[in-house]
Amino acid sequence: MSGLGLALCAATGTFYLYTALALGWRGWRLGPTVRRRPRPRRRRATDWLVQAGLGDVSVREFTAVTASLGLLGGLAGIVLFGGVVPALVLSACLGATPMASYRLRRQRTRAAALETWPRMIEEIRIRTSSLGRSVPQALFEAGERAPASLRPAFAAAQREWLLSTNFERTVAVLKDALADPTADAACETLLVAHEIGGSDLDRRLEALIEDRVIDVQGRKDARAKQAGVRFARRFVLLVPLGMALVGMSVGNGRAAYATSWGQTLVVLGIASVVACWVWAGRLLQLPEEQRVFFE
Repeated sequence: MSGLGLALCAATGTFYLYTALALGWRGWRLGPTVRRRPRPRRRRATDWLVQAGLGDVSVREFTAVTASLGLLGGLAGIVLFGGVVPALVLSACLGATPMASYRLRRQRTRAAALETWPRMIEEIRIRTSSLGRSVPQALFEAGERAPASLRPAFAAAQREWLLSTNFERTVAVLKDALADPTADAACETLLVAHEIGGSDLDRRLEALIEDRVIDVQGRKDARAKQAGVRFARRFVLLVPLGMALVGMSVGNGRAAYATSWGQTLVVLGIASVVACWVWAGRLLQLPEEQRVFFE
């Protein structure tokens, strides 16, 4: 029986070694692990983190950090103010800090990428058509002059290319690291040109450049038309603050604010202002392109 057990262990180990090295299977199953496609909502959250520069952070980790900050803010509010309402307000403000800061970072990164991609695609077109570069070489050389926020993605894709010389896997690494609709379209165009060949790459890249330039110009025009409304939206925030300061300076206004009922009304007023601010921001938000070429 011991000999049979040793033989079974040796056969199992040989099976796992062969399937891992020769076939690239992972895990302890008897067949290859099927890679499940992430659910759309979870995929959008993952893309949001990548676009904000948090590609190495999972959705659970980001949520855990946000919840921890909110809990610390609530405890600090109870210790400092001795009331539930101020603690909830401080908890909400502190918990929303990571989301707000990385949201601004994501907006700046996406705006820079949106304006940079037409120039990069034009550079790739010139290098492949006029300078005779191969498609991967032209892509990596253009990535060296990309904005600082995009260079790590191109560096990771170049490492994948040097290790595997598989352009499809290289493009997949680049698309996952950028999570950008324009990058998806450009990478898929370059992948088809690299695998199939043909003389129409120059024409396809020109059409893609024209489409990206029109999109960038249209967004700039829309933001210019919204400039006055955005200024008024920020200015309106000062009105409730001024009214609160005037109310505190008149009669027994300060004492009224110190009561539990007064604090509750203040919190409700702040919540109303925040809700209107978010609602107005959604109305002014320009539509974002959705990714289509991703696994």
